[in-house]
Parts: sequence; C-alpha cells; structure tokens
Amino acid sequence: MSDSKYEAALRQRITDLRLKKGVSEHRMSLELGKSGSYIRGITSGLALPSARELFNIIDYLDLTPAEFFAPMAGPDAPYARVCEQLRDMDETDLKKVELFIDWIKKA
Repeated sequence: MSDSKYEAALRQRITDLRLKKGVSEHRMSLELGKSGSYIRGITSGLALPSARELFNIIDYLDLTPAEFFAPMAGPDAPYARVCEQLRDMDETDLKKVELFIDWIKKA
C-alpha cells in the first residue's frame, strides 16, 4: 500500500526542516533519544512516528504544530512561502508585516 499524500507530505516536511536545521538523520535520531536509524526509517517510508514522537520531532525542530503543518498545502503555495519567510524575521520586521496586513484588510 502506498503512502497517502499526507504521509508523503509529513515525511518530506521532516526532511526539509531537518536539512534547514543542518542536522543529519543519524544525529537527529540520537538527539531524540532513538536509535541512529530512527529518522531514516520515517523519511524512507518504513515507519511513521506515533503522535507523541511526532510532537517530539516538531519540538526538536523548534516549531509549533501549527507551524509544522501549515505548509502541507505544498512548498510552492503562497501561504507556505510566506510562513517560511515570517519565521526568519525579527520582531521589528514582524510588526511591519502586521501593520501591512492590517492596511490590506482595511482596503
């Protein structure tokens, strides 16, 4: 049986965020307190994490569940691109974006 689109998206999301963090699958697995092949098993399609372990992975990646799942519409979706850009902004720039969004809503 093949992965559902959500399982495939989950695997890809973990891979993308792991690469962005600059950590190997082996190191991430060990830092999560698992065997060295744990993340590889997930990303290769051999296994899926339990809900508890998924939350541990999300926490390890310094995200909230909402941030982790938001881009699952696809990495090229405008929402996903904007979310990724917002994550890298400092507080001053976020306030500017917030003012701009408020201005758009009023227009």
